[in-house]
Amino acid sequence: MYGIGEIARASGLSISALRFYDGAGVLVPAEVDPATGYRRYSDDQIRAARLVAGLRRVGMPVADITRAVTELTNPPAVRKLLDEHLHRLEDGLADARRELSRVHALLDLEETILTRITLPAAALAAALDAVRFAASADPELPMLGGVLFETGTGSLTLVTTDRYRLAVAEATADISGPPARVVAPLPLVDEVRPLLTGGEEVTVALGDAGIGVEIGGRRLDGTPLDVAFPDHRRLIDLGDARRVTVDVPALRAAVGAAPVVSREHEGKAYDVTVLAVDPAGAVKVAQEHEWAADEEAHVAVNREFLLEALDAGGAGQLVLELDGPIKPLALRGNGSFSILMPVRR
Repeated sequence: MYGIGEIARASGLSISALRFYDGAGVLVPAEVDPATGYRRYSDDQIRAARLVAGLRRVGMPVADITRAVTELTNPPAVRKLLDEHLHRLEDGLADARRELSRVHALLDLEETILTRITLPAAALAAALDAVRFAASADPELPMLGGVLFETGTGSLTLVTTDRYRLAVAEATADISGPPARVVAPLPLVDEVRPLLTGGEEVTVALGDAGIGVEIGGRRLDGTPLDVAFPDHRRLIDLGDARRVTVDVPALRAAVGAAPVVSREHEGKAYDVTVLAVDPAGAVKVAQEHEWAADEEAHVAVNREFLLEALDAGGAGQLVLELDGPIKPLALRGNGSFSILMPVRR
């Protein structure tokens, strides 16, 4: 039999640790003198104490150490416990690396000149929903695979385009820092959007080295696209275009019920919708043969693009701006604006 000091020296555990593991039921002495309380351990318990010391050094929970000591005569069972703990450690290390990577990105971002934008989460969500449909998914046009974040005086403007359409949305915001014009990659935008569901505020930090979004105790970071985004202001000045207020559900239903007109571009077929202004000044979905009857009152656009623009503009009313068959069709909503390029005959 061995005293507690001998077990401590043989195992590497301190006397206080041995007392702790006795109280926890992990390594109970073979004998305890009822008069003096002196603990004595058997030969087999030296091996168990060394096992406890090793598992303690790698951070195994006490409950699992207890199981390992209990299963000491069954090496396969102990090895299973070791493997399970190793997997937990590896997963924890991977999580730590990811988190440290985010911290490094945060430090890099904070070292640059930052513009901070604070606005309600609902306002940012509405702005993203108003423009996301027009972002490019073409891998050959990576410069358009993002959302332009541009600050103004007391406002944040979001812009997307895929060359065939363009969407702009504006939200009132508190801005601190210099004017910023940064293109956020779509993966970051799509990761942020599901978080914008509550009534809290969201803070967006823009810098040349990175983008940070903070909401509800979470922070997401990304790297801006190094691209020269098109100047949307030049594209949205439609001059003296005819403006007509339309009911979105009614127009959407009319588009869905109209006969399909097909066209082809670069080997890909797509459907076309022809919009016209009737004598009473209302917008209607025209037949293809009417397209040539009054060129000034008609414009044809990609049907799918039109439906997406109507959905993004909201469920109420929109103002359509038409300026003939060779000019873009504009849809103006409450705080949002989009244009669709015309389809030629």
